[in-house]
Amino acid sequence: MTQLVRYDVDGAVARVTLDSPHNHNALSSVLVTQLRERLADAAGSGARAVVLGHTGKTFCAGADLSEAAGRDPGDLAVDRAREMTVVLRSILELPIPVIAAVDGHVRAGGMGLVGACDIAVAGPASTFALTEARIGVAPSIISLTLLPKLTARAAGRYFVTGEKFGSAVAAAVGLITDAAEDVGAAVAALTGEIVKGSPQGLAASKALTTAPILAAFDAHADELALQSARLFTSDEAREGMLAFLQKRSPNWVS
Repeated sequence: MTQLVRYDVDGAVARVTLDSPHNHNALSSVLVTQLRERLADAAGSGARAVVLGHTGKTFCAGADLSEAAGRDPGDLAVDRAREMTVVLRSILELPIPVIAAVDGHVRAGGMGLVGACDIAVAGPASTFALTEARIGVAPSIISLTLLPKLTARAAGRYFVTGEKFGSAVAAAVGLITDAAEDVGAAVAALTGEIVKGSPQGLAASKALTTAPILAAFDAHADELALQSARLFTSDEAREGMLAFLQKRSPNWVS
């Protein structure tokens, strides 16, 4: 099987790298499975910090829309929502702090990954956007990790406009922790501080910050997964995704 997620350990720091630049690190079923496996590897490695990075100019473009071909849309929608729920929970539940190291584009489901990370650093090449409404769907599952981080005004704007914004705005509205000129140096400084903590202390301290988000998963994830599937299989979403793949403007007929 092609490896779409690389993994290595450097002392007390595990590095998990999205390495599928041919499709902009889109969240294919294979990539999602491998990401979960690499996070599990990190949990068992003795590492005290995890850096989630990427190759190429895109951190993550969101769902892999090309996977829709040849599958029942309803089954695909349900499977995708469940996969996203599980991968976001795997970051939140990991007993090790996770730092997103971003210096590229982040879209849709990729935004959910950034929101799930405990710390996020983004460089000058980074851009962010929630583009779901433009293809007839909504950021259903990823709202569980984004709404606790974004300001209410920012969520109200960027959930519906789909407009792009840079790392300075992302830091100002709470999506990321720091906008840095040198992502590698900023991440190295953070991991240097984190690894001074004990495994027990880090795990317990992280759990205090993620408990409310996980409680929201337990309360709303099933409902949001059904909403995601319902939107994904709608006529509007079919037109929106087809228009995206064909690089044309959608013809909305509600």
